[in-house]
Formats: sequence, C-alpha cells, structure tokens
Amino acid sequence: MRFFQRTPVTEAPVTETQHPDDASHSGKALEAGTGSIEVPREQVENDPDAISDNAQDGVKKIEATTKVWSKNHLIAAYIIIWIIHFVNAMQQGMLTLLTPYVTSSFQKHSLTAATGIMSQLIGGIFKLPLAKILDIWGRPQGFILMVAAMTLGLIMMAACNGVQTYAAAQVFYWLGYNGMSYSLGVFVADTSSLKNRGFAFAYISSPYIATVWITGPMATSYLNGPGFRWGFGSFVLITLAVTLPLWALFQYNYRKAEKAGLIVKRQSNRTFQGSLKYYAIEFDIVGIFLICAGLALFLLPFTLYSYQSNGWRSALVICMIIFGGLLLIAFAMYEKHVAPKTFIPFELLSDRTVLGACILAATLFVSFYIWDAYFPSFLQVVTNLSLTQTNYIVNIYSLGSCFWALIVGVIIRVTGKFKALALYFGVPLTILGVGLMAHFRQPDVNIGYIIMCQIFIAFAGGTLVICEQIAVMAATDHQHVAVVLALESAFANVGGAIGLTVAAAVWTGVFPEKLAEYLPPESQANLTMIYGDLVTQKSYPRGSPTRIAIDRAYGDAQKWMITGGSSVLVLAIISVIVWRDINVKDFKQVKGRVF
Repeated sequence: MRFFQRTPVTEAPVTETQHPDDASHSGKALEAGTGSIEVPREQVENDPDAISDNAQDGVKKIEATTKVWSKNHLIAAYIIIWIIHFVNAMQQGMLTLLTPYVTSSFQKHSLTAATGIMSQLIGGIFKLPLAKILDIWGRPQGFILMVAAMTLGLIMMAACNGVQTYAAAQVFYWLGYNGMSYSLGVFVADTSSLKNRGFAFAYISSPYIATVWITGPMATSYLNGPGFRWGFGSFVLITLAVTLPLWALFQYNYRKAEKAGLIVKRQSNRTFQGSLKYYAIEFDIVGIFLICAGLALFLLPFTLYSYQSNGWRSALVICMIIFGGLLLIAFAMYEKHVAPKTFIPFELLSDRTVLGACILAATLFVSFYIWDAYFPSFLQVVTNLSLTQTNYIVNIYSLGSCFWALIVGVIIRVTGKFKALALYFGVPLTILGVGLMAHFRQPDVNIGYIIMCQIFIAFAGGTLVICEQIAVMAATDHQHVAVVLALESAFANVGGAIGLTVAAAVWTGVFPEKLAEYLPPESQANLTMIYGDLVTQKSYPRGSPTRIAIDRAYGDAQKWMITGGSSVLVLAIISVIVWRDINVKDFKQVKGRVF
C-alpha cells in the first residue's frame, strides 16, 4: 500500500525551522537523551545553518553529516536508496503472490490474511521505538538493525515447515521491511527541503513502477521451478549486497563529521545494568509489550474462530478476546499513570494536522486491507487469470500511485499546498473507486471494470500518501520529523492489522457457509479441501457446477468485504478537513547540503 520514543515534552520558543502559522502548535521539543553532543556556542551564534543545539543526538549527528558530505555522496546516497527500494519492491511483490501458495501447501489457504496480522501490528508499532533509536543512537544504527531483521525473516520463510513458522517469519520480515523503508524515509526527510520532500518521497517509491512487470514472472518462475523457498532464500544475499553500501556511506560521513569536530562524544558513565534500565524506560518496553500483546490477542480470534469446534463459544476464543481487551485497558492505564516515558507521543497528537493525518493513514489502511486481502485469490479463481496476469492487476495500485505521486510532488513544490489536493481529489476518488468495486468484483463481470476501479484508487492513493506525510512533517520541526513519521506509520499499520482482521473474519464467516450452500452434492465431501486450498479451487474446470459454486461464494464474500472497506472511508473526509492549510513553499526545516 505504501512506500513508509516517547519522551516528555517541554515548552520551547518558536525557532526559524517552524512555520509562522504553527507557533502555537509546534513549540514543543522532545527531551534529549543523556550523552548529548557538544556543539561550540560560538558556532551556533555565528552560523544560522549550525547544528541544532536543543535536538537529540541522532538529529545532531545527521545534521553534522549533511554539513560535511559532498554533493557526490548525497547523489550516491539517493541512487543507492532507489536501488534498495527496487530490490525490496521485487521481493515484497513476490511474497504477496507466493503467500497464498505457501499457506495452501499446508492446507491453510484461509489463513492467508491471518499470517499478516501480527506482522502488521508489530511492524507498525515498532516504528515508534525505532524513531527513538534513530534519534538517540543515530540513523545508521537503526537502519542496519532493520536490515538484520528482514534478512532473518527471509531465512525463516525459506526454511518454514508450517503456517505458524511462516507467520513468525512474516513478523521479522515485515518488521525489517517496514522499519527499513521508514529509516530511509527519515533519511530523505533529513536531506531534503520541505517543498521538495513530496517529490523526494515519490522518487524513492518509483521503483514500484518497474517492478510491477517483474514480480509476476519471477514468482511464477520460482513456483514452477525451484519452489517458493528458493524465492525467499535468494533475496537474503541480494538484500545484504544492496543495503550494506548505504550503511558504509552513512558511517564514513559520520566519522568525517566527528573528525571535523562537529560531533564530540561524551561518556554516559552508566553501568551495564544502568544502561538496560535507562533504555527500557526510554523505549517504554512495558508499554510496547502491553499494546502488542493486547491488540494481537484481541484481533486474532476474529480469524481463528472458524477453526475451533465451538466457534465463537470456544474457551480459547473467549479468553483471547477478554485478555486482549484487559491488556489494552492496562496499556492505557499504565501510560497515563505509571510510565516514566510514555510510548505514544500524545502531545504531538494534540496538533489537529498531525492527528488528522494519522487518522487518515489508519482509515486508508483499514479500507485497503479489507478489500485487498483475498483479491489475488479472487483474480486467479473467479476471473481465471494466471499468476503473472494477477500480479499485473494487483499492482495497478503500486504502478499508478507511484507514478502519480511524482506529479503530486511537483504540484506541491510549485504551489506549496497539499490540503486541497487531498480533500478535493484524493478522498473523493478513493471513495468512488472502492465503492464501484462492490458492483464489479463479481463472477462474469468484465475484468476491465475492475481495472478501472484500481486506476481510480491508484491515483487517489498516490495523492493521499504524499499529502498525509507532508502534513505531519509540516506541522512540526526537524527534531520531531522521525517521531511524527513513525506515529503516522504506526497508525497505518495498526489500521492494516484491523483491516486484515475484518477481511479474515468475513472470509471465514461467509465463504465456507456459501460453499456449503452452493456446492453440488457430489462435491460436498470435498468442502474442507476446497475451502483450504487455492490449487484445489482452481482444479475444477471452468463452467462446471463446482467451479460455478466456488465463484459465487467468492463473489458473496467479496461484496461484504468491499462494503466494509467503503463504509469506513467516511472518516477520511473528516480527517482531512481538520488539517491546517500550511504553505510549505518557503518553509526552512533542515540544514546542511540537502535536496
């Protein structure tokens, strides 16, 4: 769907990096961690482009880096980032196509959506502590940590021996994938002026325009050749080959800034136990555990209930919902009354532009994952498309949104405005595209109408993703960029987990029931096999009574999913209306040599 700490706040005077319209909103600064970098006072006084004196260590380090690196290194960094996104887009597209076959190989096709719920939750929520890592330890440290997580996930997917292992691998993969994309996004924000940032974000997402044509044939080749395990395993070495050069470039220029005297280390003098306690508080480990465990326990039963003999009355399902709800309540109480450093930066959410952008991100992801979760399976079964053809249709969104985002970036650079684009173009077109699919995503409907809907949603998505990210960054200053991007992305990923949960609940509640109703008597004995295996569904000849029954069951389930995905979009209208109409054209936010 997209290309994508907590400390008390203290009052601070309005600085030159803030927009004049935002003095009452962004005059807050997150408390810097200990062991801060010392910058000579005379340097700050004599140089308006000097390193921020009140920023956290990671922000100071990247500002020092941008002051010492050459234009060639800046260009090289952007080229490497593009290549990393190109590789990530290929492997992510291949993973999306192969997942139904992985779950089907274990006779668990209906768990296709469930494998992504935990990964969406953890991958999104972890961005807030990752923002803390980027701000305290530095950008390269957070980036290489995410590379390690994604590599581990790919290894686990290649070696998985069941849906449970595959789901665990997905957690590590998406944690690394989302975290890496987020880290690169923060880096782009660090090294681009606000008026050019929309175009810069669109640029690093543009590889999806090319990979749309690659991932389908690639997934087909692996599936018909060495198998899905080699598909995941081959990207382990490829990922390391393209990511390590960027980390080395980061480190080289950081050392260069250190030698130039722009960064002066200071020892914290903490013991090992003292450091564990300090970082446990800084990253709010208890809060992270409570919200991740609470959301997971509360959402997963909506997917798993159909596998329990007593359904919703199963003791396991009831216990998971109750304990999940209690943990979420405990999280709220802990954050409000106990936590020394709270997990979610509630003070930033008091800004209506930040809050509105976060709600928009969550709403779009809820809607998207409701109607998209079983879309590839629908295309292969009901419209009888090949895996490669399915990939082309599914990736119309990636192709169209990434192309259109480049145009949106240019419009924002020229006009300095983003709210009108979202309110009068992005949101209405999204509602139109999703709403029309309720009628067109049915058996015997021309595939051209589905493509039309995908094009509408793609252009709308390319607009809204850029606008919501610019909105959260325009509402604050440089030292808060990482945390507001993490906040927006966390809302999106939690929204994605909710959307997958709704999709899985509708699928497990509607599809098997409609199969039992529509299947001819001679196929009733195979109901469980048909329900659980995509290959079995496709094995029945087109036009046969069993295949017609399967198609009708798909159509009924899809209609309910799309209805849910459409209805939630009313929140998108409200969330954009509350934004402040900020002009970003002459807004200075970053320092040093930037784009």
